Amino acid sequence: MINFRYHVVSLTAVFLALAIGLVVGTAALNGPVSENLRNNLAALNKDNNVRREQVNKLNDEVNRNQEFATEIAPMLLGGKLAGRKLAVVSLPGADDSAQGVVDMLTVAGATISSRVTVEEKFFDPNFVNELLDLADQSTQPSVEGATLPQNSDGVETASALLALTLMQGTGAPTADDVTAVLAAFTKPGYVTVEDGAVGGAEAIVLVAGVPATDGEATKKSGYAVTMAEQLGKGRALVVAGDDAGEGNLVSGIRNDPALSATISTVDNASTVQGQVATTLVMWDRLVQGKVGHYGLGTGVTSIVPSTAP
Repeated sequence: MINFRYHVVSLTAVFLALAIGLVVGTAALNGPVSENLRNNLAALNKDNNVRREQVNKLNDEVNRNQEFATEIAPMLLGGKLAGRKLAVVSLPGADDSAQGVVDMLTVAGATISSRVTVEEKFFDPNFVNELLDLADQSTQPSVEGATLPQNSDGVETASALLALTLMQGTGAPTADDVTAVLAAFTKPGYVTVEDGAVGGAEAIVLVAGVPATDGEATKKSGYAVTMAEQLGKGRALVVAGDDAGEGNLVSGIRNDPALSATISTVDNASTVQGQVATTLVMWDRLVQGKVGHYGLGTGVTSIVPSTAP
């Protein structure tokens, strides 16, 4: 008769056999498996080192290209915009690119009549009605509101008022009126204005930042296009930015048949090369009277204007 002791002995024998098999198998395979793993790890380390060196080399090449563009800019741009008065308006997140654009416009001899940074509040849908009221209340004798859009779009109306304030018109706005309008938008935090801003610009460079990604991103991207449309209405305007990210302003202009026919764009303004190109595009737009789309992205005419030396 099979009793409990028999079961215990049988189970013990089974587990003992399994243990012996594991020990013997591990001993037999340990050498080849370990060696194979060591070889694979060594190969991966070598590959990783090669990739790291390639990345470092590419970064170095980019930096050297930036340095080359900076050094050649005076030779390429010198005097091309001498005596021209330009306004530079930058959207949220575009501070670094805007500074680079200002630097290159200055190298070309342009006078920056005003530099305005649009804050995020300007495009916040929660403040659109407040912005509309502010625009209606901020007109001045030499910055008349008769030509402002007659609707309930605060961004459109305020953008149109900013354009009248910054640009030349049938009559140049007085310095006091320009200061009053800009101060009205500055105090509640819609824009930031550098000291010494005046009106009378011949053209505007609108520098775009990274598009919004929050729940109101679609509306905010649409507002940026609306601002560009108003700033460029019957005026020379160059939009400089990047064409990366859904809702970016450069693509918004290029994808609109009407706007793309009147507003020039540059899609690599975050680089020195793009900032040099922006200056050449402004020269092409303002002096040559041509509209085009330049850079490295989709829908470009070329990297720089063909009329550029």
